[in-house]
Amino acid sequence: MAEEISTPRDAASHYNCPMSAFPLHERVIYAIVMAVLWAFSKVMWRWRLEDAEKVHARCADGVVIICNHTSMAEVLPIVTSEWAAGRRVRPIFKSEFNKTGIVRWAFALAGGIPVDRGEADMAALRAAQHALQRGEDVLIFPEGTRIRTDDQPVEVHGGFALIAQMGKAPVSPMAVCGFRDITPAGKKLMRPKKCWMRAGDSVLLGDAPEGMKRRERTQWVEDESIRRMYAIRDALRAEHPGRF
Repeated sequence: MAEEISTPRDAASHYNCPMSAFPLHERVIYAIVMAVLWAFSKVMWRWRLEDAEKVHARCADGVVIICNHTSMAEVLPIVTSEWAAGRRVRPIFKSEFNKTGIVRWAFALAGGIPVDRGEADMAALRAAQHALQRGEDVLIFPEGTRIRTDDQPVEVHGGFALIAQMGKAPVSPMAVCGFRDITPAGKKLMRPKKCWMRAGDSVLLGDAPEGMKRRERTQWVEDESIRRMYAIRDALRAEHPGRF
């Protein structure tokens, strides 16, 4: 059993600590919040993670989950669905969110790992690697920001395949549909509206074509994972016309 850490003076002590070793009161808070958010998101958006068994089909330990990003709301069903299945997910988030003390504490309690965008943040890479090796999952939105319209420029951020390689973990692509519609243009409040989620076949470094060098295999994993993520998204859109 993991040794429980003492109450930290700052959030940084959470980033490299197993979530199972967080102080008891924090684990209780986490469980209560997850249960409430699971129920809330189920009622609001009536989601179900289709093909959920594919997320961990090729690895019982930690996996890197990637997903398209259209709304902050989709984080709730992804994390709580894994929580309900007995998993712990550590979302990668922009370090800019750490500017406020209460937000920094909340993200740390949720298992988040901050990353400095635009530079090689080795501390974040190592924290994610160690999380995977402990059997925790890492959630990454490669698009980096919410894609609110189809004509919005999309810059896919790399690095998740390197994290998977470092942690000897597969990349599990996932996609969502409908979450972009829950906040109408010009409005701030989310509305109840059915949304969809689906997992796809995971990708391992060993799946790359023979003869590739290590860096080429890593890039292949990244490209193939993104291709599968968007293929799932497009399939969901085709099945639910007019939803995004």
